[in-house]
Amino acid sequence: MNVNMGTIDRALRLVIGVALIVAPLLNLFGMGANTTVAYLLMAVGGILALTAIFGVCPFYRLLGIKTKS
Repeated sequence: MNVNMGTIDRALRLVIGVALIVAPLLNLFGMGANTTVAYLLMAVGGILALTAIFGVCPFYRLLGIKTKS
């Protein structure tokens, strides 16, 4: 697989992904009662973090976008 994400894109995705994973665990948004939302946020955060780590975004590939220079 070819890397299709630039450094800034990867860094932003990693920071946002980790924040979305950690926020429900620390109950930062007061969503302790709604576990479905917490799991959804953690899943989205996990996807963002994994795409940042591997540098490949399937959605970018589908649209033909490349942020790597």
